[in-house]
Amino acid sequence: MKQTKILKAGAGKADITPAMGIQLAGDIGRYRPTEEIRERLYSRVLVLESGATRICLLTLDLLAISTPWSDEVRRRISARFGFKPENIVVHIEQNHASPSIGHNFIRDECPLMPREYPWLRGGDERYNEPAVAAMLAALAPAAGHLQPVIQQAGRGVDGRLAFNRRFVMRDGSAMCHPGNCNPDVLHIEGPADPEVGIIRLTGADGRDVSRILHFTSHPCHGYPGRYVIADWPGCWAERMQVEAGMPCIPLTLNGCCGNIHHWDHLDPHPRSDHLKMTEQLMETSAVALSRMSALKNAPLAIRRKIIKLPLRKLDRAYVAAARKLIKAHPEPMWIDKEKTRVEWDWVYATATLDLADVQKTTVTWPYEIQAVRIGDAAIVTLMGEPFVEAQLEIKLKSPAKFTFVAHFCNGYVGYVPTRAALVLGGFETRTANWSRFAPDE
Repeated sequence: MKQTKILKAGAGKADITPAMGIQLAGDIGRYRPTEEIRERLYSRVLVLESGATRICLLTLDLLAISTPWSDEVRRRISARFGFKPENIVVHIEQNHASPSIGHNFIRDECPLMPREYPWLRGGDERYNEPAVAAMLAALAPAAGHLQPVIQQAGRGVDGRLAFNRRFVMRDGSAMCHPGNCNPDVLHIEGPADPEVGIIRLTGADGRDVSRILHFTSHPCHGYPGRYVIADWPGCWAERMQVEAGMPCIPLTLNGCCGNIHHWDHLDPHPRSDHLKMTEQLMETSAVALSRMSALKNAPLAIRRKIIKLPLRKLDRAYVAAARKLIKAHPEPMWIDKEKTRVEWDWVYATATLDLADVQKTTVTWPYEIQAVRIGDAAIVTLMGEPFVEAQLEIKLKSPAKFTFVAHFCNGYVGYVPTRAALVLGGFETRTANWSRFAPDE
């Protein structure tokens, strides 16, 4: 009788809280230097090993990471710890009260944004190297202290926490964040995903090595302040660590929240409170933990596929309008005297011209997908900010008993809307570097 290979796991974490003055990301054309630290930010890592298969799952309490920097992180992890680059997952939780690693609004080589205002590009170069060094520090104990684990998984459902943020208006258009109880709202455009999922990895001593947590919502509670919080993904992981006790280091996987938000626009008295949301997640987590199912000790596996998605063709008039605006305003169009806010149209114009320059030589863009098998549970990783409809379709068709989808993995490619959303319009569909793909044929 063939013996099933044992799954081993190790976890670690490191502080990646920014220094004062580091730009907080999550807005377009707004200066947001760090002025207050309300909660610490962490890099958390889970290493899984079975036989010759080794996987590194890295989560970050950050807003974004550029694709070049994600590639660099994977290269350094591979060189130092021996993981295959394709077996490394770099997952961003998309916390809007945190920095970015690298720039995402325009390419580094694009000259249109003045160098004296580097924050306009989306990141802060002073943050990059310290954050990456911390990630590598978190990996050392995780990779060096692997132990056999048993796997369980469970889920709860909670409709109090996240909502589709796009609405069809009475004129037939779509709007993102239309305001509370807007009388021009006709209906919510699409669904949300209420699943609260947990994979539990327990050592021989009965203590958990890690818990993989899954939920889906934009973490925007700290936007647009100048203070740092971990928002619900980081706070949930911290609360779960306290509940589980040492040495457990939980990780949060945020799902496809391109059109999902914590703000309920149909509630006359909504409340934005990430600590309250964390409490509610813990309540539903307790339900999930009370009805865990053992996962088969099947071989650990990971597969990767890179597909080429077509870039959205830029309308000539759209590009001409962008070129005209930048010619008339080569310097940023400031909203305030202090030069801390820039008109969105100016930022969109620079991004449009940058994208037009890319399309001179490129008509498709590489899009990476990974599938990780842990027993009869699966983790599917996607790049960018897909709409939740993609996640629900993956879960519906997955052969795994439990399927958790993680967005914003291994680099940034912007929003990935549905075909219907592209027709109706709205913020997420406006063409730029952060909304670049054409609908599939």
